[in-house]
Formats: sequence, structure tokens, C-alpha cells
Amino acid sequence: MYNYVHIGNGRPAVVFDVLVRLLRTTFSEVVYAANITDIDDKINAAALENGESIQVLADRYTDAYNSDLQTLGVQAASLTPRATHHIDEIVEMISELIQTDNAYENDGHVLFSVPSDKQYGSLSRRSLEDMIDGARVEVAPYKHDPKDFVLWKPSIQPQPGWPSPWGVGRPGWHIECSAMIRKHLGQTIDIHGGGSDLIFPHHENEAAQSRCANKNKEYVRYWLHNGMLTMGAEKMSKSVGNVQTIRELAKRYSGEVLRYALLSGQYRSQLAWSEDLIAQAKSSLDSLYQALRDKPGDIPVSYEAASTENFPQSVVSALCDDINTPQALAAMHELAATLQRATTPEAIRTDRSNLLAGGYLLGLLHQDTENYFKASDEDAISEAEIEDLIAQRKTARNNGDYTRADEIRAQLTQAHVELEDLRGETRWRRS
Repeated sequence: MYNYVHIGNGRPAVVFDVLVRLLRTTFSEVVYAANITDIDDKINAAALENGESIQVLADRYTDAYNSDLQTLGVQAASLTPRATHHIDEIVEMISELIQTDNAYENDGHVLFSVPSDKQYGSLSRRSLEDMIDGARVEVAPYKHDPKDFVLWKPSIQPQPGWPSPWGVGRPGWHIECSAMIRKHLGQTIDIHGGGSDLIFPHHENEAAQSRCANKNKEYVRYWLHNGMLTMGAEKMSKSVGNVQTIRELAKRYSGEVLRYALLSGQYRSQLAWSEDLIAQAKSSLDSLYQALRDKPGDIPVSYEAASTENFPQSVVSALCDDINTPQALAAMHELAATLQRATTPEAIRTDRSNLLAGGYLLGLLHQDTENYFKASDEDAISEAEIEDLIAQRKTARNNGDYTRADEIRAQLTQAHVELEDLRGETRWRRS
């Protein structure tokens, strides 16, 4: 938490939000923990540059992150443990690793001994012989083996630090997650999510130290890693400088459109982020809302406590197939088409319920239909201006001035506003 997050950071949050919604239709208790890293070298550097404490900086960007997730329709996690609140647990876990000879102290540092864990490399499918010494890790004289990684490092002013048996220092990145997970979820967890860029070294190191400290070979039953968002041929990354932050995008697009775009690719695959992708997402989302608009009905019930049988099986089956959101979205459009064909009140009620229930699982279709179509950004023609032009057009038509009426329609079309003339009224929506 040292800056505003980019849309690529939003992908795992959205994907695993869908997974949690799905799991809660089947399991009575689902605990979802989203760890907050509020101490690391990037945070330290940013806080020092700003002349503020790491807590002030991390608090600000944690609040911004949570706000961005709300923009994307992500439900709050069950737990959001922060690394700086778990220093005692981190120190305890490091001490246990030293006692079992899986870690050692040298020159004020404590390091995990990679050769001591015979399973190391099993997650990333790398053998010790295949690993390049120093790849993405620091090569230093205090290491017994170049692949060993830091559990605790010394701190000097103005770096933040905490007292420990090895002197004032701060934890390494990997040990933070292991300690927080053991504290709140136990020694074995069912599912661990994250970006594919974290498989090595972060998750490999995390798994190794947890297996050894817990004396338990089964640390995680299922690892789920989402693919990266790309801009052209490169991964979206702050270090590359090709990022689009969520809050910047939210000034031009609704969070629901951005969420739809993130769900348009299967989570394990890379997703090429572009203006065309967003435009396609908006058009597709428009068509779902249009079905609800054309076939109005009662206010939907809450689906949060519903069981699997209350949801459309076409959407559920797609999501149960390794979170296949493209297939689930295709199923949503089939449900929308079925709703459009409905003619009786009973059929409309059933088909609307199916579409909205599927939308709940995907985190979509939660807005009032008319509000959705009338949503605007700062640069667009205002709602008042649109209504005024529609009134002028109605007057022109009543007076037989169809040339002026056509001019107003063309003006609104140029402003990306579509008109739909119905009996006695004109509806509009942004295109």
C-alpha cells in the first residue's frame, strides 16, 4: 500500500469476489481474508520521500484501495489483517524456524534456509538445480545459499523497526503472509489466491516457511493464480509505467463496466486491456440492462443467503468450471434473450429473477435500470440538457417541424445519446 492501485490489481479482487459469492451458495461458512501489506521497502521509501510515517501513508492508500474495490462492486472481505499488527506472530514464527534449523541468523538478518525444505520448488515446478542464483532475490554475503531469503532484516534510522531477539528490525515480505494466515485461518487453508506473478518467489517462499514452521506438509489445498492484464505486449505494472489506475478509469467509465471488462476473460489467462475491451463491455452490459428495462417487474429480492438451486444453473455451471466467467456472461445473455421473449407476467417474473440472480453471482445488474442508462460523467451532456432537448423535439414534432426534430435527434446522437420513442413518451440512454 504505497500508491493508488491500477486496474490490473483489481482483477484478482473481482475474480475472487465472484468465487466467494459462488462458494457462499453452497457452504454455510466461507471466511475470506485479504491481507494488507503495510510494511515493505517501497512503502518505507515513499513515506520517507513524503516526510510522513509509514502508518499514515499506508492508511491513506488502504482507504483508497477499499474505495476502489467498492467502485468495482467487490464485497468486503471477512478479514483484512495488516502486517504491522502481527509483529509478535511474525517473530514467533521466525523463532520456530530457527529452532528447527530451517532458518538462521547472520549479520543481523534472519534467513530461511531453502535447502532445508525438500519440497521447495514444488509450487512453481522448479528444481533447485534449475533455479538461477540471484533471480529476483538479493545475493548477499550473509546468505549461506544464494537462494535463501530474508525473514527479518535490521533497521536503522529513519527506517521503521520493532524489537526482536535479533535486534531492532522489520519483517521480510513472505513471512508476513504466513504469520497472518496461521493466526486467522489456521495451519492449512482450503484456497489461496493471487496473481500469477506471485507464484515465484513469493508464494513458493510462503509455502516453504509455513510447511516448516507448522510441521505440516499440506499448507494450501488449492492455489488459484490469475493471469496478468497487459497493455500491448507488456504486463501492466507500476515499474514499467504503463498503468491505468482504477480511480482514473472511474472518471470516464462506471465501475460496473470496468468489472464486466475484467470478467470478460477467463481468470487464468492474460487479458489485453484496451479502450475497445471497455467499449465492448459497456455495449454488452447495456444489452443486459435493456432486457430488464423492456420487461419491468418487481423490486428483486436479496440473493445473499440463497442456495445454489435459487440461481440459474447455466451461470452456476460455468462458474463451477474453474470460474469460467466468459461462459457465465454468455449464459447471462441467453437469459436476457429469454426474458425479452417472455410475454406473460409469470414468465417475465421468473426470467427477470433468473437474470438478476445470475447478475448477483457476477456482481452485476445491481443498479436501478433507469439510473444505469442515465448515468453520466463530467464531460458528457448533462441530464437536464438532454431532457430540455427532448422537450424541444417534442414541441417541434407537435408543430409539424420535423426538420428541427431530426436536427435535435442528430445532435443527441452526436452526444452519444440514443432516443427510443414509445407511446406518449421518449426514453433515452447513453451509447
